[in-house]
Amino acid sequence: MADFEIAVQLTLKNEGGFVDNPADPGGATNMGIEQRDLPNISIRTLTVAQAVAYYRETYWKSLYSEITSQLIANKLFDLGVLFGIGTAVKNLQGALSLFADGDFGPVTLAAANEAEPTELLSEFKLKMRARATAIVIMNPKEAEFLNGWIRRINS
Repeated sequence: MADFEIAVQLTLKNEGGFVDNPADPGGATNMGIEQRDLPNISIRTLTVAQAVAYYRETYWKSLYSEITSQLIANKLFDLGVLFGIGTAVKNLQGALSLFADGDFGPVTLAAANEAEPTELLSEFKLKMRARATAIVIMNPKEAEFLNGWIRRINS
């Protein structure tokens, strides 16, 4: 069964520390968390414990712990943080040839657990690369982020 602690440590590594890139529409972030996500905490001084608690509450959905492949859970969680939970789940559902409603429910869980993990991960990454490219096509100002997104998807 998938372990949140493993997944969150990978995401924290991917997200890094405090960043305030003027080109980022999300504004200043720390460990991938925007100020608007935690308005009562200074994002600049956010602690790892606060970030982990936020990610557990907001991004780790209850059924994720029942995913049998830690690799699939890691990637689903990480790309949910990067692109939004609904986007990540829809693309995983697409990789599973399911109706893509963005809800990680029992049907999606069962299909993910029945799939061969390496093949599912490969197809999921393919769909997420296409999504990242589509974001840039729709909003060319985000082009500077594409290579980083692709590296993260492929990791």
